[in-house]
Amino acid sequence: MINQDQLAGLASRLCPMFVILDAEGVIEAAGPTLEKLRPDAPLPGRSFFEVFQMNRPRNIATMSDLKKVRALKLHLQFRDPPQTGLKGVFAPLPAGKALVDLSFGISILDAVRDYDLTSADFSPTDLTIELLYLVEAKSAAMEASRQLNLRLQGAKIAAEEQAFTDTLTGLKNRRAMDHILDRLITSERPFSVMHVDLDYFKTVNDTLGHAAGDAVLQKVAAVMVAETRKSDTVARVGGDEFVLIFEGLTDRQRLESVAGRLISSLEEPIPYGGHMCNVSASVGTTIGNRASRLDAAELIHQADVALYAAKRAGKACHRFFKPGMEAESIAVASQPTEGEEAPDAARRRTE
Repeated sequence: MINQDQLAGLASRLCPMFVILDAEGVIEAAGPTLEKLRPDAPLPGRSFFEVFQMNRPRNIATMSDLKKVRALKLHLQFRDPPQTGLKGVFAPLPAGKALVDLSFGISILDAVRDYDLTSADFSPTDLTIELLYLVEAKSAAMEASRQLNLRLQGAKIAAEEQAFTDTLTGLKNRRAMDHILDRLITSERPFSVMHVDLDYFKTVNDTLGHAAGDAVLQKVAAVMVAETRKSDTVARVGGDEFVLIFEGLTDRQRLESVAGRLISSLEEPIPYGGHMCNVSASVGTTIGNRASRLDAAELIHQADVALYAAKRAGKACHRFFKPGMEAESIAVASQPTEGEEAPDAARRRTE
C-alpha cells in the first residue's frame, strides 16, 4: 500500500502541478511547479478554496461540493495576483482525500512569462514544451515576415517617391502633378494651378552650357519651394517649365502676391562659374473649382494659355486665365514672331 509521502513523490515526477487535499479540502502537499508559482505563500496547510477561485463548475465552495462533480474538469484561477487561469482534474483518494492535477491550459504563455518557467517545471510527457517551441518558431517567423514586409514597404515607398520625383531638382514630376490634380478634382476641393516658364533660359544653355542650365534650374526650384507653403505642390514638368498647385487657395489677390514674389526672386542673377546667369519668369494661373467641372488636362491648358498671355505682355509678369484669352492667343500665334529679346532689354521695357 503506497503511503502519502510516496504518492507525493510519484506525483511530483508525473504531474508537478498537483495538490493533495484532506477530507476538509485543506492542502496537504503540492507539486514543485505549483509551489514555484507562490514561493512566498506556501500552499500546504491552506484551504484549497482559499487559494483558488472556482470558475466552472460554479457554486463549489466545499470538499463535499467538489466530490459531487469529480468526474468533471475544473476551471479555476488563483485568487491573488497574478490570477493565472488553470485547468484541473479531480481524482478521489482513500480516507476521503483527493488529488487534483492542475495545468495552465491556454494561459501557458502568460504563465511562462510571469513565473520564468522552464522545461524542468513540466511533466516529461507534457506537450507544453513542444507547444512553446512551436509558438517561439511562429513568433520568430512572424517577426522575420514583419521585418521583410517593412523592407518591402520601404522599397515600395522609395520606388514610388522616385517615380514621382524630378531627379535634377528634387521637385515633383509630371506624373506626380497628374496624380495630385486628379485627386483634387475627384475630391471637389478648391485649388489653383500656376504655370511658370523661365524667360531667357535658352540663352543660358547656349552661352554657358547645360551644366550652367542645370545649376539655374536647381536654384529656381529652391526659390519656388521657399516662396510656397509646405502643403503646396511644386513640380517640374518640362525643361524650364514648372507647375505649382495651391490646394485650398483661390483668392486672386494672394495668388497675385505669390506670383509677384516668384517673379521678383527669379530676376535675381544666379552665379555660376564666375558668370551671372540672368533669367526671369512668366506666370499664368487658372482656378479650379467644383463649378468648372474641368479635367486636369483642361486646367493645365488654361494655365498654359494664361502663361503665354503673360509672355505676350512683355514677360516677367503674371496673368490669370479668362474666357476669350485662348482665341486671342491663337490670333497672335498666327502672326509672324520676332526673336527673343535680351533680358536687360526686356527688363527696361517692363519697368
